[in-house]
Amino acid sequence: MSAPAGGLFNNAAQDWNHTFYWSSMKPSGGGEPAGDLMEAIERDFSSFKKFKEELTASATTLFGSGWTWLALDGGKLKIVQTKDADLPMKHKQFALLTIDVWEHAYYIDYRNARPKYIEAFLGHLANWDFAAANLAKAM
Repeated sequence: MSAPAGGLFNNAAQDWNHTFYWSSMKPSGGGEPAGDLMEAIERDFSSFKKFKEELTASATTLFGSGWTWLALDGGKLKIVQTKDADLPMKHKQFALLTIDVWEHAYYIDYRNARPKYIEAFLGHLANWDFAAANLAKAM
């Protein structure tokens, strides 16, 4: 008996999403990006502070399991939420960075305090070099 097509997509997409997530972090990451990525963030969100606020709000309010992405959509940076195994490519968007907001990503360290996990991700883990390289590929 073969697996239904939806099962194949879900498994493949979750593998891709998690691999992308691991690349979205690095030791001593976080802080602020530089160069073209920072310019694009300031252009499309007006400031890095506004970008962080929007990403944090999106990642905090996503109900249940899923992902919050920084993605390029039609030449503009956007914050995108996806549920379960969904991913930006399915919506013709180019992923630059992601944060996993499935409970397994943060529950052991942060319990129900998802905002603290998001703060730690942005402050200490976000791999802005990876996001900048993805932006350069997309342009």
